[in-house]
Amino acid sequence: MRDATHWDDVATKLGYEHLRRHDLRRTGLTRFADAGVQVHVLRKIAGNGSLTTAQKHLRPDVHKINAVGAALSAYLSALRAPRSLPSAIAAAR
Repeated sequence: MRDATHWDDVATKLGYEHLRRHDLRRTGLTRFADAGVQVHVLRKIAGNGSLTTAQKHLRPDVHKINAVGAALSAYLSALRAPRSLPSAIAAAR
């Protein structure tokens, strides 16, 4: 396939000699997943035999990873925040 498409020549002329076709596959499948396409559908699109193989192609970007980390931090902070007593109990003290 590489020879038939002249991939190496085209990528070099465009200044992307580091780019591999497989990178494009991962990017495409990741974008589908980010758009909400379910993994069992991605498996069919990619021609993978198993869901595990399809999942291995997915590469979330750093922004999504950071957003998930921020959401987790906010959740954990809310759990650790001191809770105030209901006003009726506080008044009885």
